[in-house]
Amino acid sequence: MSEHPPPRRRGGAARAVEGEYTLRRATAAAAIGNVAEWYDFGIYSYLAVVLSRVFFPDAGPWAAVYTLGAFAAAFVMRPLGGLFFGPLGDRIGRTRVLSATVVLMAAATVLLGLIPSRGAIGAAAPVLVLVMRMLQGFSAGGEYTGALTMVAEYSPDRRRGLFGSWLEFGTLTGYTLGAGVSAAVIAVLPDDDLLAWGWRLPFLLALPLGVVGIYLRLRLEDTPAFRQLMERSPALATMPLRRALQILRVRYRRALLVAGGIVVAWNITNYVLTNYVPTYLTSTLAEHGETGAETATSTALQVVVMVAMLAVVTSLGRLSDRVGRRPILMTGSIALVVGGLPAVWLLRQGLVGQLGGLLLIGACLVCFAAVAPSTLPALFPTLVRYGGLALTFNVSVSLFAGTAPTVIAAATTATGNLDWPGYYLVAAGVVGVVSVLFLTESAGRPLAGAAPLTSSADLPPPVRDEHGVPLEPPREGSREE
Repeated sequence: MSEHPPPRRRGGAARAVEGEYTLRRATAAAAIGNVAEWYDFGIYSYLAVVLSRVFFPDAGPWAAVYTLGAFAAAFVMRPLGGLFFGPLGDRIGRTRVLSATVVLMAAATVLLGLIPSRGAIGAAAPVLVLVMRMLQGFSAGGEYTGALTMVAEYSPDRRRGLFGSWLEFGTLTGYTLGAGVSAAVIAVLPDDDLLAWGWRLPFLLALPLGVVGIYLRLRLEDTPAFRQLMERSPALATMPLRRALQILRVRYRRALLVAGGIVVAWNITNYVLTNYVPTYLTSTLAEHGETGAETATSTALQVVVMVAMLAVVTSLGRLSDRVGRRPILMTGSIALVVGGLPAVWLLRQGLVGQLGGLLLIGACLVCFAAVAPSTLPALFPTLVRYGGLALTFNVSVSLFAGTAPTVIAAATTATGNLDWPGYYLVAAGVVGVVSVLFLTESAGRPLAGAAPLTSSADLPPPVRDEHGVPLEPPREGSREE
C-alpha cells in the first residue's frame, strides 16, 4: 500500500482518493461484522415464545411480557455502551473499537445459550438472562453506529448511499439468518427436546460468526477521514469526554434532534416487525380469540419479508445517490402514517393477510434501512461523528424503539385492544415526516471535517499507447492494495 500527496480538485481544494479494493474490503468487514452482531442480538426475539416457557413457565399470559421485558433491558445499556464506545472510537479509531464490540456480543450470546433453565436453578436463571441481554445491549451501543461511521467515511461521496445500504444488507442478513436458524430448530425438534436443549443451538452459533467478524475487522486500517483528522490534529486523540459532549450540545443540537427523529421512526418500525410481530402472531392473537399462526409459520413469514427487503435494499441505496436521501425517507414516513393501522389489521386476516401486513411494514422499513446509514453520519463532523451518532442513536432507540415491543405487549394485555402495534407505527411515521422536513440533503456531498473522497474506480483511466503502457504517471492520492 503506497502513500501519495492528495490530488487537487478544480479550484484548488484537496481531494482524497481511495482504492476500490480497499473500499469494498472495508464495506465487507463492516457488513459481515454486522451479520454476526445482529444475528446475535435478534435470535432472542425469534425464540421469545420458547424462552418464555424455559425461563417464565408459571407466568401465564404475562410470560410474553416478562420475556420481552428482558429483551428491552438490553436497551437500558445501549446509551451506556454508546457513551463508552462512541467517544473512544473518535479518539483511538473506528476499527479497533468495532473489533471489541463483536467480541463482547459473541461472548454474551454464547453465554446466554449456556444458562440453565428456571427448573434447574430457579430464579437465578431469568436473572442471568437479564445480565447477558444487558451485555449484548452494551455491545450494540457501540457496534452499529461505529459501523455506520466506518462505512460512511470509507465511501466515495457520489456512492455513499450504495455502500451504506450494504451495511443494512448485513443487518438484514443477520436477522434473516437468526430467523431461519430459529425456524429450523423449532420445526425439526420435538417440543420436549426444543425446551430441554434445542433452543440453545442458535445462540451457540454466535461463536463462529463472531470469529469471522473479528478477523475481517482486525485486518482493516482506519478510515480516510479519521486518518486525515489525526494527521491534522493529533492532540484530538486525548480530547476528554466532557469536551466532546460540550461540542455536540452547543454546536450540533439540531443534528442531534434530526438524527434522533429519523432513528425513532426507523427503529420503531424495525422492532415492531422483527421483535413484536412474532409474539403477536403466535400468542397474542390466539389469546384474544383471533386467527394467529404457529411459531414455525410466523418465523417463516419473517424470513420471506427479510429476503424481499434484501432484494431491494441496495437498489434503493443506489437510487438515493441519484435522487437524494430525503425523498426516500419521506416516502417511508408517509407510508407508515397511511399504512400502519391497515398493516396490523391484515395480520388478523389469516395467512395471506399476515404475509401482506408483514410486507407492508417491511416496505416502510426498507426505505429507512437503505438510506439512513448514509444520511446519519453526514450530520456530524469527523471529530465527534462516532460519539454523536452513538449517543443520539442509542438514546433514541432505548427510550422509544427498543421499549416498543414491551409497551405494546403490556398495553394490549391490559386493554384488549389489538391495534396498539398500528398506533406505534403511525406515530413513528409522524416523527419521521417532521424529522425529514428539517433534514439537509447530503447526497453527493463530502462529509463534514473531511476532504472530498473519490474511489480510484471513479477516476478516468490513464491514456495508454498502442502497447498498453500508461503515458502519464499514476494518479496521486490513490491507495490500492
